[in-house]
Amino acid sequence: PEEVWKSAELLKDYKPGDKVLQLRLEEGKDLEYCLDPKTKELPPLRNPDILVGENDLTALSYLHEPAVLHNLKVRFIDSKLIYTYCGIVLVAINPYEQLPIYGEDIINAYSGQNMGDMDPHIFAVAEEAYKQMARDERNQSIIVSGESGAGKTVSAKYAMRYFATVSGSASEANVEEKVLASNPIMESIGNAKTTRNDNSSRFGKYIEIGFDKRYRIIGANMRTYLLEKSRVVFQAEEERNYHIFYQLCASAALPEFKTLRLGMTFTFVVLCDCRDKAASLSFLRISDSYQMGIFRILAGILHLGNVEFASRDSDSCTVPPKHEPLTIFCDLMGVEYEEMAHWLCHRKLATATETYIKPISKLHAINARDALAKHIYANLFNWIVDHVNKALHATVKQHSFIGVLDIYGFETFEINSFEQFCINYANEKLQQQFNMHVFKLEQEEYMKEQIPWTLIDFYDNQPCINLIEAKMGVLDLLDEECKMPKGSDDSWAQKLYNTHLNKCALFEKPRMSNKAFIIKHFADKVEYQCEGFLEKNKDTVYEEQIKVLKSSKFKLLPELFQDEEKVLSPTSATPSGRVPLSRMPIKPAKARPGQASKEHKKTVGHQFRNSLHLLMETLNATTPHYVRCIKPNDFKFPFTFDEKRAVQQLRACGVLETIRISAAGFPSRWTYQEFFSRYRVLMKQRDVLGDRKQTCKNVLEKLIQDKDKYQFGKTKIFFRAGQVAYLEKIRADKLRAACIRIQKTIRGWLMRKKYIRMRKAAITIQRHVRGYQARCYAKFLRRTRAAITIQKFQRMYVVRKRYQCMRDATIALQALLRGYMVRNRYQMMLREHKSVVIQKHVRGWLARRRYRRTLRAIVYLQCCYRRMMAKRELKKLKIEARSVERYKKLHIGLENKIMQLQRKIDEQVKGSPSPASGKPCQRLGYLSQHCGRSQNALNFLGKGAGWNSHFGSLLSVAESMEKKLVEETKQLELDLNDERLRYQNLLNEFSRLEERYDDLKDEMNLMVVKSSNISVFLSFPSLFPIFTHCCASLCCGRGILLDFPLLFLKQEPSEKKAALDMSLFLKLQKRVSELEQEKQSLQDELDRKEEQALRAKAKYESLKRQELESENKKLKNELNELQKALTETRAPEVTAPGAPAYRVLLDQLTSVSEELEVRKEEVLILRSQLVSQKEAIQPKVNLTQQVHYVEKQSPQDYHMLNEDGELWLAYEGLKQANRLLESQLQSQKKSHENELESLRGEIQSLKEENNRQQQLLAQNLQLPPEARIEASLQHEITRLTNENLDLMEQLEKQDKTVRKLKKQLKVFAKKIDFGLLCDLTVIKPICFKKDFQGMLEYKKEDEQKLVKNLILELKPRGVAVNLIPGLPAYILFMCVRHADYLNDDQKVRSLLTSTINGIKKVLKKRGDDFETVSFWLSNTCRFLHCLKQYSGEEGFMKHNTPRQNEHCLTNFDLAEYRQVLSDLAIQIYQQLVRVLENILQPMIVSGMLEHETIQGVSGVKPTGLRKRTSSIADEGTYTLDSIIRQLNSFHSVMCQHGMDPELIKQVVKQMFYIIGAVTLNNLLLRKDMCSWSKGMQIRYNVSQLEEWLRDKNLMNSGAKETLEPLIQAAQLLQVKKKTDEDAEAICSMCNALTTAQIVKVLNLYTPVNEFEERVLVSFIRTIQVRLRDRKDSPQLLMDAKHIFPVTFPFNPSSLALETIQIPASLGLGFISRV
Repeated sequence: PEEVWKSAELLKDYKPGDKVLQLRLEEGKDLEYCLDPKTKELPPLRNPDILVGENDLTALSYLHEPAVLHNLKVRFIDSKLIYTYCGIVLVAINPYEQLPIYGEDIINAYSGQNMGDMDPHIFAVAEEAYKQMARDERNQSIIVSGESGAGKTVSAKYAMRYFATVSGSASEANVEEKVLASNPIMESIGNAKTTRNDNSSRFGKYIEIGFDKRYRIIGANMRTYLLEKSRVVFQAEEERNYHIFYQLCASAALPEFKTLRLGMTFTFVVLCDCRDKAASLSFLRISDSYQMGIFRILAGILHLGNVEFASRDSDSCTVPPKHEPLTIFCDLMGVEYEEMAHWLCHRKLATATETYIKPISKLHAINARDALAKHIYANLFNWIVDHVNKALHATVKQHSFIGVLDIYGFETFEINSFEQFCINYANEKLQQQFNMHVFKLEQEEYMKEQIPWTLIDFYDNQPCINLIEAKMGVLDLLDEECKMPKGSDDSWAQKLYNTHLNKCALFEKPRMSNKAFIIKHFADKVEYQCEGFLEKNKDTVYEEQIKVLKSSKFKLLPELFQDEEKVLSPTSATPSGRVPLSRMPIKPAKARPGQASKEHKKTVGHQFRNSLHLLMETLNATTPHYVRCIKPNDFKFPFTFDEKRAVQQLRACGVLETIRISAAGFPSRWTYQEFFSRYRVLMKQRDVLGDRKQTCKNVLEKLIQDKDKYQFGKTKIFFRAGQVAYLEKIRADKLRAACIRIQKTIRGWLMRKKYIRMRKAAITIQRHVRGYQARCYAKFLRRTRAAITIQKFQRMYVVRKRYQCMRDATIALQALLRGYMVRNRYQMMLREHKSVVIQKHVRGWLARRRYRRTLRAIVYLQCCYRRMMAKRELKKLKIEARSVERYKKLHIGLENKIMQLQRKIDEQVKGSPSPASGKPCQRLGYLSQHCGRSQNALNFLGKGAGWNSHFGSLLSVAESMEKKLVEETKQLELDLNDERLRYQNLLNEFSRLEERYDDLKDEMNLMVVKSSNISVFLSFPSLFPIFTHCCASLCCGRGILLDFPLLFLKQEPSEKKAALDMSLFLKLQKRVSELEQEKQSLQDELDRKEEQALRAKAKYESLKRQELESENKKLKNELNELQKALTETRAPEVTAPGAPAYRVLLDQLTSVSEELEVRKEEVLILRSQLVSQKEAIQPKVNLTQQVHYVEKQSPQDYHMLNEDGELWLAYEGLKQANRLLESQLQSQKKSHENELESLRGEIQSLKEENNRQQQLLAQNLQLPPEARIEASLQHEITRLTNENLDLMEQLEKQDKTVRKLKKQLKVFAKKIDFGLLCDLTVIKPICFKKDFQGMLEYKKEDEQKLVKNLILELKPRGVAVNLIPGLPAYILFMCVRHADYLNDDQKVRSLLTSTINGIKKVLKKRGDDFETVSFWLSNTCRFLHCLKQYSGEEGFMKHNTPRQNEHCLTNFDLAEYRQVLSDLAIQIYQQLVRVLENILQPMIVSGMLEHETIQGVSGVKPTGLRKRTSSIADEGTYTLDSIIRQLNSFHSVMCQHGMDPELIKQVVKQMFYIIGAVTLNNLLLRKDMCSWSKGMQIRYNVSQLEEWLRDKNLMNSGAKETLEPLIQAAQLLQVKKKTDEDAEAICSMCNALTTAQIVKVLNLYTPVNEFEERVLVSFIRTIQVRLRDRKDSPQLLMDAKHIFPVTFPFNPSSLALETIQIPASLGLGFISRV
C-alpha cells in the first residue's frame, strides 16, 4: 500500500537557517530533506517509543496526523487491537475477521467498569452510556458513522447486544430478544452488496432503546432515513439488489412458495433461507398470513420488473397481449389485468375543466413501471418498520432511553447523485454537532481546573450547511425548480451557477461540464452530476396506478397505501416510500382532500431536511458518544492497513479535527500525584515537600523555563504538545546515567570475583595432577600382584574342571543303568495291579445293578404308603396346631435336649485332652519340613542367571500398572467432581425455580382473591377437596403441575365443565377398582416379606451359632496348649506357686475359663432358639428320618467323625441353607411373574392411550384453527387433571403402605427384643437410667415458636461469640431425637420441614450478609453430620463413644431428609460464594493490579482524556492489605461459627480462584498493565497471598493451584522474549494458560521505560506455531463465575448430647430436657 508518512531519524542537529535536513529512513536509506524556503516548516516530530501504541491518541505528546496514523497502525497490525480512543471518540478499524472479543465473558468483564479502566472497546462505550443514563438521569446517544464497509452496522449491533445482556428485560416479553431479532429483518430488506461492502446498509436508522426506572429494557423504537429505492430497479456493475430478493428466490422450491411462481427466470446466489426470516417475523408478532403477503408483494416486484413494452409510435406503447410477467404480477397483487396494463401505458391529465387520458412513450412507460416498483418496495419497507416498532413498543411508561444511530458516512464516488448529496448533507450536520460538543467539553475541562481560557480556532462548517439548506440554497432552488411545469436539471444547474458561483467560496463549477457543480465539504471536495436530481426529488408516481393497487382484493396491499390518505407529518413516511423517519402509526383525524394533496407534493429533499432537523434536536437533547468506523483497505483483506485510505477516512470522520482542537491548547494532562510518581527520579531529596502540588511546581520551574508551556490547575498540570516528550527525554537520560554507574560497579565486582575463582582453580588443578600421578603408580603395583594371583587360580581351575567332567560321566552311566532296571520291574507290577482292579470293578457293577433294581421297587412301595400316612398326619397336625397342648409338648422336648447338650459340654470341659491333641504337633512338623523344601527350591532358583532380569521386568510391569492406576484414579476423581458440579448446578436451578414458584403462588392467591370468576369451583363441588389437596402438595414441594388451579380458573363454557366432570367421575371409578387390586397385591407382598424376614433371621442365628462354636473350640485348644506347656516346663523357679510366670498363667487360665462359661451360655440360648424355629418350620417326618439315620451309624464312626457334634451341626446348617435358598428362589420367581403381569397391563394401557390420542389428533386436524386450539386446551386440561389425580392416589397409597409396614416392623422388632431379653436375663447386667438422655421435649403447638426463636430471629453474631459452635443444630437434633423416641412420624416430618423452610426464609431475607450465610452453612452441615452420626449405620457409628451409640435414632430412617439437607447445604454454599464474590470484586483489580505494593517499581505512563484509575493509593482505594484483611475477616467468621475445616478449605479455594480469575481477566483486557514492572508487582502480591495461606495452615487446600494461571502470566511478563530458546521456555512454562491468553499477553506487552523492548511480531508467530498442537479452550477469559463442586466430608462431633445446656437468651423456656 502507498505510504503517506515515513518514519526517519535525524542524523545531524538542525540549526536555524539550514535548508536541508540529513535524515535516515527506517529501512536504513539516507535522505536529504529540503525545507520549504518560504515557510521553512520542519517535519513533525515523532513521539517517544514508550508512547507508541497508546490506548488513547490524546495521550501522545506530539499530536498530529502522522503520529495518529502510526499509533493506529502499530495497534492494528502489531497488537491486533481494533479499538482506540481519540478523546471522546472510539475509533474502530474493521479487521475483516471474526475476533473472539464479543462473548458473554467479555460483556461481564466490561459491565460496571469505568470507561478508562479497560482497554478500548465498543462495550466500554455502551457501558459508559448506560452508566451515565443511570447516574445523570439523562438520555444518551451512540453515534456510529463511517464509510460503507467500515463496520457501522456490526458496531451498532454489538452495542445493542450489550444493552440487552446487561440490563435484561423488565417483563416476561423478552424485549431485548425482540430488539436483537429485528436486526436480521432490517438487514434483509435494507442491506445489499456494493463494491465496497458485501452487507452495506442502504438506509440510516436511529434505534431508541427504552428503559424503566430500574433501567431495564422495556421497549424500543426505530426511525429510518433515506432508503435507496433506486437499487430496486438498477444496480451498478458488481453490485446487487437487496438481500431479501435473493433469499426469496433461493427458497422458491419450498412448497409454501410454489404459488409465487419464481421459476428459472430468477437465479441468484443463496444467502439464507426465507424460513429464518419467517421465524424472526413470527417472533415479532407478524402473523403467518401477513408474512405470506410480504413474500407475495416481493415476488410481484420481481415479476413487475420483467414486464416489457412494445412501441406503437413515438408517443405511445402497449403491453403485449397475455403478457406472462404482468399476468403473474396481477394475480399476486389481486388486481385486474386490463386496468393495470392500461395505466402502465397511459396517464391522466387534469385541467381546470376537463380530464384527458394520454398515451405515453415506451421510455416513459418503463420509467413509470420502475417508479411503481420502487414505490411499492418503499411502502412495504415502511410497513415492516411500523410493525417492528409495534412489536417493540413499551407497554409501560418509558423513563429514559439510549439511542443508537447507525448512519452512512461521508461518500464520494466517480459519479455522485442526489443520494450522495443527501448523505453528505447529513454528515455536515453531524460533524457540526460533533465539533460543538468537543469544543464544549474542552471549555468545561479548562473552567473546571480554572485554567485561563483562550479561544481555540476550529473549523466551522456552518457556511457549507447554509449553502445547502438556507434560503436560496441548493435544496431551496431544487424545490423551486420542481414546481416549474417545464423544470429540468439543466435549468436548475444554471440557477445554481447564477446564485452561488463566485459568491460563495464553497461552491465551484467544473471546467469541462455545465451539468455539474462542486461543493467543498469538511472532508473533501465532491462533484455532483445534476442529471436525475429533479426526478429523484419529485419521486413521481402516477395516481391511477396507485388507485388500481388500492382496489386489490389482497388484504395487505391496500394497507401499504392507506397512510397516503392521511395527513403526513414531516417525520412520517412519504408517499414515495422515501423513509426519513418511521414512527408508530397514530390514527389522525379525518383529513381534508385538499390538505392531503398539498402534503402529497412535498419533495424528498424537503422531507429529509425536516427529519434531519428532528434528529439533531434529539441528539442535542441527549449526551452523545461517538464511534468512528475505519475501513483499513478496499480489498477486505484481514489485518491489512492502507495508510492512504485510513487518512482519508480520519479526515472525513472528524478524528483529526478532534486532535487539532486538543493540540491547540494543553493536550497532555497529569494529576499532581501521577506527575510526582513518574518524575520523582528527577527530584532531589530536598525538593520533596509534604505538599505534592508545591513540589511539582518547584520542579517544573527548574526543568521547563518557558512558563507558557504548562499551566497549573486545581488537580492537574496541563502541558502543551511536546513537553511530555521533553520530560521523558530528561528522565531517560538520568536513568541511563544511573544504569551506567551501576553497570560499572557490577562489572568491576564480577572481574574481581572471576580472578579469585581462577586462582583457586589453578591451585586445585595442581593438587589433582599430583594426586593422579601417585595413584597411577599404586595402580601399577596392584596390577602386577593381581596378575600372579590370577595365574594361580586359572591353573587350579583347569585341573579341577577335568576331574569334575570325568566324575559326572561315571555317575551318569550308573544312573541310566539303574533306572532302566527299575522301570522294567515297575511295568510288570503295574500290569498285575490293573488286572486286579478291572476284576474288582466288574464284579461290583453287577452287584450294584441287582441292588438298585430291588431298591427302586421298595422305595416306590414306601412312597405310596408314606403319602397315605402323611395325609393322615397332616390332618392331625392341623388339629393339634390349634391346641395349646401342642406347644407344651414342644417346649418339654426342647428343655430335655437343652439339658442333654449342657451335660455333654460339661463332660468335655472336665475330661482330659483327647488323643487328637497330638495331631497339631505332627502337623507342625510336616509344615516345617514343607517350609524347608520350599526354601531349598527358592535357593536353587536364586542361582539361575535369568532370575534378576525376570524380577526387573516384573518390577517395571508393576510400576507401569501403578502409574496407570494413579491416572485412572485421577480421571475418576475428575469425573466425580464433574458429576458433583452438574448435580449442584441442577440443584441451584431447582432452588431458583422453587423461589420463582413461591412468588407465582403468592401472585396467584392475590388473583384468586380479587377474581370474580369463583363460579368455576361451584360447578365442580366434588373436585374442590382434590384441588385443595393438590395445592397443599404443591406447597410441600411435591407438586408437578404448577399452573393446575389457574388452568381451571380460565375455563368458561358450562357444557365443557359437565363433560369434564363426567370424565373425572369415570376416571375416579376406575381408580377405585385399581386401588382394591393394588391393596390385595400389597397384602401378598407384605406376607412374603414377613416370611423372608423370618428365614433371614434364622439363617443369621445359625451362622452366629457356628461362629461361637468354632471360637469355643479354639479357646479349648489354647487352654490345652497352656496346660501342656506348664507340665513340660518343670523348672521349680518358674512353676513354683507364687512365681511371676505362674501367676500370669493362672490369670490367663481364669480369664479363659470365664470366657468359656459365657460362650457356653450363649451357645445354649442360640441352640434353644434354633431348635424351636426348626421345629416350627421343618416337617416332623424329616426330623424322624434324620434321627433314624443318625442312630443307624455305628457308634465308633460317629465318635470319630463327630467329635463335639460338629458333623451333625454342619449337616443341619447345610440343609437349612438349602431350604432358605430354595424359598428365596421361589419368592423371586413369584415376584418376577407379578412384575411381568404388571408390565403387560401397562403395555396394554399405553396402547389404548396411544389409540385414543391418535383419534383425538385426527379429530383436531379436521377442526378449524380456533376450534382446534380450544380442543387442544380442553384436552390438555383433562390430561393434566387425570395425571394429577393419579399422582395424588399413588402418593396416598405409598404413604399408607409405608406407615403400615413400619408399624408391622415395629411389632416384630418388639417381639424379637422381648424374646431375647427373656433369654438373656441371666447374663445381662442391670442398667441404671440416668437423669438426662440428651433429648429435648416440646409441644406440637410450640413448633412455630421454636423455629421463630431458634432460626428466624436468631442473631448469628451473639451466638457465635457467646455459645458453643453449632448450638442451634444440636438443639434441633435433640428435638428430633425425642420425636423419634416417641415414635411420632408426623412430628418428625413437621419439625424437619419447618426447619428447612425456616433456614430458606432467613437466607432469602438476609442472604447478602456473609455472617448469616456462613452461620447457617455451618449449622446445616452440623445438623447433617448429627443425623449421620446418630443414624445407627455402622459406617458412621465407628467414631462414636459407647454413650453416643446409645443416643442413636431407633424408629425412623431419615436418609431421605439427609439428602434434602445436603442439597440445602449446597445451595447455602453457592450463596456464600456469591456473597463473598460481591464483597471481593471491587477490591481485586485495585488491590492486585493497580495498587503499587512495591513503591517506585512501576512508573505511571502518560494518560489521555480517558483517565485510568490511578495506581497510586488514594483515600478510599483498595490495596492488597484490604484484600488480606477481608480474607482474615472471612476466615475468623467461619472459624467462630464452627465450620468444618474441610469446608473452610473449599471456601478459601473458591475465594482464591475468584481473585486469580478476575485479576487475570483484567490483565488480559488492559494494555497498560502488561509490563515487566507490573509482573513483579503481581508476583509479590501472589507471594503475600501464599504467606497468608501458610499462616492459616491452608496450603493443602488447593487454593495455591488456582492462582497458577495468574502466576504464569506474571512470569510471562518478566521472562526474556527474543530467541527461539525463549519461545520454547515460555511454551513449557505456561501450561496453565491457553494459547489465546499467551498470545494476548504478548500482544499487549508494553514497555513502561525505554530500556524495555517490545515483543516482535515474529516472536509471537513463533509462539503460535509451537502451540498450535496444544488442545485447549479457545476462550480468552477465565470463567470468574465458576464454582467448584462442594463436598461435605463426614465430621463427627465428640460433644456429648447430655452435657448441652440451653441458654436463657435463646428464649426456649418452653423446651424441657428429657
